[in-house]
Amino acid sequence: MNAAAVGAVRDAAVPRATTRVALLGTGTVGGAVLARLASWRGSSLGDGVRLVHVANSRAAAGDRAGLAPDDAAARLRRAPQGSSLEAVETVLHGDGPRVVIDATASEAVAERHAHWLAQGIHVATACKIGQGTSLSRWRAIRTASAIGGAGYGDSATVGAGLPLLRSLRELQAGGDRIHAIAGVLSGSLAWLFNQYDGMRPFSTLVRQARDAGYTEPDPRDDLSGEDVRRKLLILARTAGVELEAGEVEVTSLVPPELAILSKDALDAALPALDTPLRERFAQAYKRGEKLRFIARLKDGRASVGLESLAADHPLAGGAGTDNRVAIWSDRYARQPLVIQGPGAGADVTAAGLLDDVLRLTR
Repeated sequence: MNAAAVGAVRDAAVPRATTRVALLGTGTVGGAVLARLASWRGSSLGDGVRLVHVANSRAAAGDRAGLAPDDAAARLRRAPQGSSLEAVETVLHGDGPRVVIDATASEAVAERHAHWLAQGIHVATACKIGQGTSLSRWRAIRTASAIGGAGYGDSATVGAGLPLLRSLRELQAGGDRIHAIAGVLSGSLAWLFNQYDGMRPFSTLVRQARDAGYTEPDPRDDLSGEDVRRKLLILARTAGVELEAGEVEVTSLVPPELAILSKDALDAALPALDTPLRERFAQAYKRGEKLRFIARLKDGRASVGLESLAADHPLAGGAGTDNRVAIWSDRYARQPLVIQGPGAGADVTAAGLLDDVLRLTR
C-alpha cells in the first residue's frame, strides 16, 4: 500500500468532530433549514451536524445533547417566553466546530456576528445587515474572523446561495481585477417586472407578490431599493471597492406620498404606483425594450434603480424570481460572466446556509 493510500485509511479511521449548531430565526427560511436538517437524519451529513439551540424573538430552546430538527419548532412553542443571545455561547461552549446560523433580519443579531467570530464561532448568515450596512461593521467582521480563526458564510446574503460572492473571490484569487458588476439582485422585483405587461395595474401585481411571500410584508422594503442597495454593497466590498452605504445612489420606486404612510394605510394607496409605472413601460415598449430593476458598480460608483434595457441585453432575460448578474473582469473583459438562478425562496436560501456550514467546518 502506498503512502497516499495509508493516509486515506488513517483519515477515514478518524471520526470527524461533530459540528454543534445554533439556529437563530424560525420563520420561512429558518423553517426550511430545520426541514433540510431533518432530511439529513441517518446520513453522513446528519451524523456530522448536531442542532443544540434554536431561537426566535419570543423564545429559545437548547440542549447540548441535541435537538431533533423536526421537533424543534414544537419545543419552542413549549418553551418559556424570552430569548437571550448570551445563551448561544453557553450552549455552544466546548471543543469542536461551532456555528451560528443567522436566519433572521435582526439588527441585534447582526451586531453580534463579529463577537461570535472573535470567540472562534463560525457564522453562516442570510442576513444582509451584517455586511451590507456600515463599512465599519463590515471591517469589524473581517477583523474578528481573522482574530478568532472562524469563517463567515455569506453566500445566502446575495442571490440566495447562487455562486456570486464565491465567483468574485475566486476570480480575484486567480489574479483577475473586477472591472464592473451589474445585475437583477431582487427576486421580488424580478418577478414584478417579469410579470408586468402594462395592462394590469402594477399595484395589483404588488399585492399578488406580497400575498405569495415574494416581497417583504411591507412591499416598500423591496420597492424602495434598500434591499438591493445592501446586496450591491456586499458585492462591491467583496470585489475590493469599500463603499460606504451612503455612496450608493438609489432611485426608489416609492413615491413620497406612499413613503410617509403607515403600513396599515399602505394597501389602499398602492394605486399611486400605477400611472408612473405604466408610463415607464409604454416608453420602453415603443423602443422594444424591457424594464428591469438594476444594481450597477463601475469605476467605484454604485447605483440602484429601474432601467429600460434592450431585449437582447444580458440582464433582460430570466423568468420568475431569477437573479441575473453580469461580471466584467480581466478574463471576462468583452463578454461578461453571467450567473443566473432563483434569487429568492426559502429552500434555496436554506440550502445556501447549510452549504456554508459544511464548508466552514469541513
